[in-house]
Amino acid sequence: MLNLTGVDWLIMLLYFVFVLGIGFALKRHMKTSKDFFQAGRALPAWICGLAFISANLGAQEVIGMGASGAKYGLETAHFYGIGAIPAMIFVGIFMMPFYYGSRARSVPEFLRLRFDEKTRALNACSFAVMTVFSSGISMYAMARLIQALHVFDGLFNAMGWAPQGIFTFSIVLSAVIVLAYIFLGGLTSAIYNEVLQFFLIIAGFLPLVLLGLRNIGGWSGLKASVPAAYMHEWHGVAHASTNPMGIEIIGLGMGLGFVLGSGYWCTDFLVIQTAMASHNMAAARRVPLIAAVPKIFFPFLVILPGLLAIGLPTPHTTTVERNINGMIVRDTTVVPHNVEEGRGLVPAKINPVTGKAMLTASGEPLLDYDMATPNMLLHFFPTGILGLGLTALLASFMSGMAGNVTAFNTVFTYDLYQSYIHKGASDRHYLAVGRWATVGGILLSIGTAYAAIAFNNIMDTLQLVFSFVNAPLFATFLLGMFWKRATGHGAFAGLISGTAAAMLHHGLTLPIEARPGIHGGWLAVVHHYPSDMAQNFWGAIFAFSINLVITIVVSLLTKPKPESELVGLVHSLTPKPPKAHDVWWKSPEALAIAVLIMAVAMNIFFY
Repeated sequence: MLNLTGVDWLIMLLYFVFVLGIGFALKRHMKTSKDFFQAGRALPAWICGLAFISANLGAQEVIGMGASGAKYGLETAHFYGIGAIPAMIFVGIFMMPFYYGSRARSVPEFLRLRFDEKTRALNACSFAVMTVFSSGISMYAMARLIQALHVFDGLFNAMGWAPQGIFTFSIVLSAVIVLAYIFLGGLTSAIYNEVLQFFLIIAGFLPLVLLGLRNIGGWSGLKASVPAAYMHEWHGVAHASTNPMGIEIIGLGMGLGFVLGSGYWCTDFLVIQTAMASHNMAAARRVPLIAAVPKIFFPFLVILPGLLAIGLPTPHTTTVERNINGMIVRDTTVVPHNVEEGRGLVPAKINPVTGKAMLTASGEPLLDYDMATPNMLLHFFPTGILGLGLTALLASFMSGMAGNVTAFNTVFTYDLYQSYIHKGASDRHYLAVGRWATVGGILLSIGTAYAAIAFNNIMDTLQLVFSFVNAPLFATFLLGMFWKRATGHGAFAGLISGTAAAMLHHGLTLPIEARPGIHGGWLAVVHHYPSDMAQNFWGAIFAFSINLVITIVVSLLTKPKPESELVGLVHSLTPKPPKAHDVWWKSPEALAIAVLIMAVAMNIFFY
């Protein structure tokens, strides 16, 4: 049971006052749509760099990576060494010159410049759906945390309301707060709050990891407390049956490293928009590289809490007898049934709406891995530090929602409303539309938050969405940027085919222990995967491959754009970006090499 004191509540209150204060302070500067949607393209590289990584540090990162650490072990670190760092280097060195140089206001708008209107419209619609789902996942995670910590139990008991309503109440409350500061301050408000969130996460999670390691007996104690396969990043990946994630080297390298990782970091407007807010091209190229440096070390902060949670002893109801003046006194510590049915600090999952236990296909309790990190906070943090840790979690949820909502309102306003609904309106009109699109995005996110209930790891949910949207899109971008023969008809047909392939793969396959439905197998079950993540990675591979083939075939059968229209959009037809006057070791290329060396060293450490 949560036991917050006045100090803990004060820390959280100060955070909420601060984030809302940023929105109110920036409101008077939001005079044009460029100010609201693009932060005026005037922010320094280091601010955008921290926001670049923090835009990804939402609930899916902080809670999802902890959940994956508890479910899959150190293999989760592949999301960094393989799935993030190489792609961040690639987008900074090769792709950012195209994005920033084209002056496109969004990724779908870049697709219009490179291909045509229908390709832009298709991507704008699919991306809008993805951001709504991602924002909904953050809402779900925050509501689950509040519900599990019994924050509002006293209020609901006093009002005579059913406790099942706490989940919905928490979703609505978080939505209102995010809506307020995005409605007022736009992208700039989101970026500054993401920078604040970055430092809060470090301050909140570094003590948690150190306390957990000390309690379990250090690194050797952790190794002795979890299955051996959990403590190896690379050992066992030759075969799907020899590692917890169930992903062999091809699925890992191609599915995560090339398709999903690059598809996210290189094409997702959620992160790209923070780099495009920089004040010039050189700064924009450095943004992903600056972000990659702390990204290398984040497995220590977000994955280890999950490993520690699964390695600690499982709590059980205990009774202690004491003899007091000849009288036998029994003190009983009651542990909830779902906690006893769990493993370590990871409880069995209870449906947050119905209040009933959730089971696997074989009838075993479904473990609620998403509660690994929150339960670690409650287990180890005393008064004051507990407030800081919870504030770090809340900040990640808020920032994850805000980043997705700002990406949604930009794409909706520029790529859907301005292009197809109301052309030629005043800038003031589009600014107003952007603000109200924020309201619409929040309302849609509330609806999608309930879809995440069916999963016991929100990272599985997120990678499923990415396999539908980002994986096929990355094939389109690769061909568009490096093959001048790629056409708009080819890109459009490829995107539809790639997405359809991902959906068909999901409908025909199912993870072991999952029930047909939202996990897959809704058409028929022709193949079982060892885990949700393995299914997602292979779904991404199919989506990417089908898109690549269809785009090439259709492009060869259709007429390409004249080369004069592709300058600045295709690598072979674009002049190299001018070199900065700084010394060589300050260049983006030198920074990229340094980051790559650090990433290799980290992979060797976790081996």
